[in-house]
Amino acid sequence: MKYVYVKDSPEKFSVNSIFCVGRNYIEHAAELNNPVPKSPLIFLKPSSSIIYDRESIELPAVSREVHHEVEVLVLIGREGKNIAREDAIAHIAGYGVGIDVTARDIQQQAKEKSHPWTIAKGFDTFAPVSRFVDPAQIPDPANISFELFINGSLRQKGNTREMIFPIPELISYLSTIFTLSPGDIIFTGTPQGVGKLHPGDELHAVLGEKMTTLSVSVRSPQSCQ
Repeated sequence: MKYVYVKDSPEKFSVNSIFCVGRNYIEHAAELNNPVPKSPLIFLKPSSSIIYDRESIELPAVSREVHHEVEVLVLIGREGKNIAREDAIAHIAGYGVGIDVTARDIQQQAKEKSHPWTIAKGFDTFAPVSRFVDPAQIPDPANISFELFINGSLRQKGNTREMIFPIPELISYLSTIFTLSPGDIIFTGTPQGVGKLHPGDELHAVLGEKMTTLSVSVRSPQSCQ
């Protein structure tokens, strides 16, 4: 069982579903030569892909092109179905920062065959997550900045105001398909600047003015034998 935590709170949430949003930033869609979606593009990750601060992403032997995608995370704290957009924020238990790790070569092969992306997105260690921040500390979810540094260099920088589908709309849309439950996590999409990971890389993701952070390393399969 995987758990996530809200900072300065005794409460912990057992992870339920992990919903991910693809192509939610125009410039990221452009950098991968993908069309901009007309409705949210949703895929899932297994809870077994979660790792935490100070742990390591393991590069699978079957991929030669594993990419980083830093994202704002939303933790659901209240069950809901067919949630109105104006009520969506009340269902949030916390905001965090995470990395949607992607085996890009495997994803591309799947796309060419019109197959799902599950394998490319779902390896163990492919969902690093931070501790979450109480929503009361985020006055405007439409203005959350976030960054990713690799080996001390800035690689990705974004703000939720640049989203094609903002957070309330994502929650409302998802709830028309799935009953959202406490412990669900939404990866809300990545800005431009994705790139390849290498063994020994040190990643440091930041939400807002260091409201919460996430640091993970990268290792090859051989290094953990």
